[in-house]
Amino acid sequence: MISVVVPVHDEERSVEPLYEELRAALEPLGRPWEAVFVDDGSADGSFAALTRLHASAPNVSVVRLRRNFGKAAALAAGFRHAEGDVVVTIDADLQDDPAEIPRLLAKLDEGFDLVSGWKAHRRDPLTRRLLSRIFNGVVGRVSGLRLHDLNCGLKAYRADVVRNLRIYGELHRFLPVLAHDRGYRVAELPVNHRPREHGRSRYGVERYLRGFLDFMTVWFMGRYRHRPLHLFGGLGLTLGAIGTVLLVYLTVLKFSGEAIGHRPLLTLGVLLVVVGLQFFSLGLISELITSHHEERAVDDPHVEEVLEAKARVPVSR
Repeated sequence: MISVVVPVHDEERSVEPLYEELRAALEPLGRPWEAVFVDDGSADGSFAALTRLHASAPNVSVVRLRRNFGKAAALAAGFRHAEGDVVVTIDADLQDDPAEIPRLLAKLDEGFDLVSGWKAHRRDPLTRRLLSRIFNGVVGRVSGLRLHDLNCGLKAYRADVVRNLRIYGELHRFLPVLAHDRGYRVAELPVNHRPREHGRSRYGVERYLRGFLDFMTVWFMGRYRHRPLHLFGGLGLTLGAIGTVLLVYLTVLKFSGEAIGHRPLLTLGVLLVVVGLQFFSLGLISELITSHHEERAVDDPHVEEVLEAKARVPVSR
């Protein structure tokens, strides 16, 4: 079954047209499908429109959040309520074209776990396109996952991908990076992008600053989540080594008869050694927390498939 998760925030006029387009795109596939609309604290009549749609369409589910928590929380709620083997996400503003969903599903059937849309001909202002290109380039170079458009709302996932990813804050735009770090196969497909017909965009330039800070979180969690001592211990040893060299140098000067009490290098050397010890201690504490968490984990999220032996036979000697 296909589950389509749609985060909604003040999109009253777009809800019903979007469902009709989803039906036109998915019914010819001959597969059962459902639409999970998540009302992320809309202040207009979006929930009333969703209620009417729920009453008229048997394959529509509606999840209403208590207030506006953001797109990541809306997607997480939709993922929890989605029952399909394949999950598709699409924005409710009608800029993403539901007719592209069959192409995403076909790409998914080629052996990928996540297929991200790429708004190759983006219908947004020039400033947003330029900032988005810079942002995607930086993230791709640092993360190793080279995608043209991380933040496209149109994506297709295998169900186990969304069940194994925990998103919060504004990490929704980094779902392909998070999946890539977990070893899932990620692909990208150019999709049609349409001009906005109703409402207005709620994203400004400031989201790229927040996005950079969120990316630092993703980068740290992906690279050092299971080995924090490599980061904090490395920083601690480096700073401590520099501080030690400075103190040894000052000690040599002291034995040669030169006064070092007024030297700024003395303060700097002591500070570097102390800060280095603190970083190293932080790394050790982080390792203890990580090891405790791994011991409590029941399943292994890194395993994709296991082929059990059909029989156990003794080994001949």
